Amino acid sequence: MGAGTKGQAIAKTGVVTAAGAMSGTSLDGVDVAVLETDGHDIVAFGRSGYRGYSADEREAIAAGFGLWQGAAVQDAAKVTEAAHLEVLRDFTDVDLIGFHGQTLAHAPRDQGTLQVGDGALLADALEVPVVWDFRSADVELGGEGAPLAPFFHHACARYIKADGPIAFLNLGGVGNLTWVDPAVAEPQDEGALLAFDTGPANAPVNDLMQERLGLAYDKDGAVARGGAVETGALELFLAEPYFARIPPKSLDRNDFAEMVALVRELSDADAAATLTAMCAAGVAEAMQHCPSPPSRVLVTGGGRNNPVLMQMLAVSLDCPVVPIEEVGLDGDMLEAQAFAYLAVRVARGLPTSCSGTTGVSAAVGGGTVSVPQG
Repeated sequence: MGAGTKGQAIAKTGVVTAAGAMSGTSLDGVDVAVLETDGHDIVAFGRSGYRGYSADEREAIAAGFGLWQGAAVQDAAKVTEAAHLEVLRDFTDVDLIGFHGQTLAHAPRDQGTLQVGDGALLADALEVPVVWDFRSADVELGGEGAPLAPFFHHACARYIKADGPIAFLNLGGVGNLTWVDPAVAEPQDEGALLAFDTGPANAPVNDLMQERLGLAYDKDGAVARGGAVETGALELFLAEPYFARIPPKSLDRNDFAEMVALVRELSDADAAATLTAMCAAGVAEAMQHCPSPPSRVLVTGGGRNNPVLMQMLAVSLDCPVVPIEEVGLDGDMLEAQAFAYLAVRVARGLPTSCSGTTGVSAAVGGGTVSVPQG
């Protein structure tokens, strides 16, 4: 096994080439993306790759959701490691790898946070240093441990030369929002960032599609388009105390599991439409927490490919809502790129979260660096 060292600066000075790997709670697969950076500025974006999960692999990982230990957790870890090794073997020509792992449970105010997958094992197998376990240090210091992409969003805002506050909205299994003021030089400086989870995004709809229709997701919002929103269920959803909490704040994938119960008596189309509307409503509630109105909302993650959801967001928000591709960024690979960027920051001893992003008491650099043994 590789040796794990906290904050060891193993990367060379200057620009580093890093690959980031991300497997989200929507369980579609593993994204890998290469980035050139010095840990501050994005120098260039490199190639990317994707390795989808099979139905059996999705089932094995999902069986570990909400658990902290036991056979199901161990099985989920093995599937996660094998899938990452398979795709990352084509990305060993880099200086280091950022490996997020697979989140199974997230309860920062209680048990903590759990991302399975052994980065030391990957480092030995790939013969490349691996940065992993990004969230634990933040949680141990009182932070939410999520979201972690905001420091990268700050770099992206400067990369695209945004001239004022802008928002990044990631719609994966859970939704999260980052408000960025690119005029503030460093992401950990006061006023640079505010970030938090908006509420459930694709996960409840995906679960509904799988349960009722045997589909992985609602492609192009086709099922939701044929339905009507049940306003009573939507009102019950918005009455959840989470929405009144002041950010930073974060969610576990299963925190809103009762959403599916709210739509259980509805037709497939009405249920899909209602769950999709809940996602949009959560985002609209979240926007009220922004320090100032962003000039536009750049949408990343799978939700941006759902025209029904995007239309609901456009109606709900007071600023333009556009796919992130409109500014030349890759909405499929943004999170993988984020963990490539964060890996370099960890290796350089730079912070990866702060009070404005996770509520941690002081800026902290999370992550373990594992170097290949032998």
